[in-house]
Amino acid sequence: MTGPVTRFRKLPLRSRLALLVAVAVAVAVAAVAVGSWLLTRTQLNEELNETLRNTRASNESVQSAMAYCESGGTGEPDYPAFAYTQLIGKTGNRCVAPGSTPVKVRASDVAVARGLAKTTLHDSVTDNGTPVRVHTIRQEYAPNEIVAVSVSRPLTEIETSLDRLALLLTGVAGVGVLGAGAAGLWVARAGLAPVDRLTGAVEHVARTEDLTVRIPVEGEDEIARLSRSFNSMTAALATSRDRQARLIADAGHELRTPLTSLRTNIELLARSEETGRQLPPGDRRALLASVKAQMTELAALIGDLQELSRPDASQTAPLTVLPLHETVRTALKRARLRGPELTFTTDLRPWYVRAEPTSLERALVNVLDNAVKFSPPKGTVEIRLADGVLTVRDHGPGIPADELPHVFERFWRSPSARALPGSGLGLSIVARTVQQAGGEVTLTPAPGGGTLATLRLPGASQPPPGEPGAG
Repeated sequence: MTGPVTRFRKLPLRSRLALLVAVAVAVAVAAVAVGSWLLTRTQLNEELNETLRNTRASNESVQSAMAYCESGGTGEPDYPAFAYTQLIGKTGNRCVAPGSTPVKVRASDVAVARGLAKTTLHDSVTDNGTPVRVHTIRQEYAPNEIVAVSVSRPLTEIETSLDRLALLLTGVAGVGVLGAGAAGLWVARAGLAPVDRLTGAVEHVARTEDLTVRIPVEGEDEIARLSRSFNSMTAALATSRDRQARLIADAGHELRTPLTSLRTNIELLARSEETGRQLPPGDRRALLASVKAQMTELAALIGDLQELSRPDASQTAPLTVLPLHETVRTALKRARLRGPELTFTTDLRPWYVRAEPTSLERALVNVLDNAVKFSPPKGTVEIRLADGVLTVRDHGPGIPADELPHVFERFWRSPSARALPGSGLGLSIVARTVQQAGGEVTLTPAPGGGTLATLRLPGASQPPPGEPGAG
């Protein structure tokens, strides 16, 4: 069964906002109206009480009233014409002045007549049921002659005024609620206009996949912040899509060359087997070596593409504190295998960084591989780590100044290096990994020739307390 809350949630946002505004105003108007009515009633009752307290029959009026009662109701005593007046006896008997309406005697009135209380102020009713407010007081009208005089006024005077006030407040509240509903609709329409524009833009993007849509930003309110966030999101998505398209195009271009060469060599081997014409042993060995090299290059390219396609390491794996000097030694072991004829000099001082282990080691391997690739035969590669700055220098031909701005671009390869194995992705992986660790990497010409790779990674010479290796 659908409840009121569920039905309310199914309403459009504009209707819900208008309804909430109307309800809030209605509650506020009702609270003010009820508060005003209660305050007015209290004030009127207090004024009536004060009037009754100030109403005091004269001694002559009391004597005249007593004479009137003793004479059996003949004569015209002087009594307050605007109130009901009666005398209360100690036994609860009463003497009603002429022209007055009899009022029922209460126990508090009798207590005043007996001298147990000096005065009393209370509600009562006339004999015909009309509610009245009664003030009874002991009054000395002659030496040693004291009597209880009760003066009362009907409460219908107040009730009539309160009823009229209630009707007036009800009318005002009704007009206020209707006005609040109209104002709520206007506020909802005006306030949600930017949201309507944002909704239209989102629907357009979802329908057309056009990420160039931008929403005009006005002001500094929440809607403006939401519009800026949407514009930033679409810009980031557009950039990501462009990068993805460029990566796919570049990857397809880079994969085409080794795949074509690999296919050609395999077809030559297959045709030799099909025709029964064996290739010379030397050519066969050369073809197999070429196939093996191309497969190795293809595997390396696919591995690099997988690395670049991964989300940020900070989102996929927890960062841990690593001894950078030990990670460099591990990467150096792999680099020695690729350049066994080279000489590696090291000066590694302890330094601890926060990074993702696998990505950091792969980045360091790429830096060292780059140095190995461009080092001359029997050359030297110098590795130094001090105060968070890792430098790797080779003594190769170096990088021309006009090519330095492009070295960290994906698939970019120097014209002089296109004959060497590689995909052009290694330094891109290095740059991304170092940036994720909060550092920076640069390549500059080394003094005297060669290239100097510099990696700056934030960290400390001692591991934080509680981490492995902490003393």
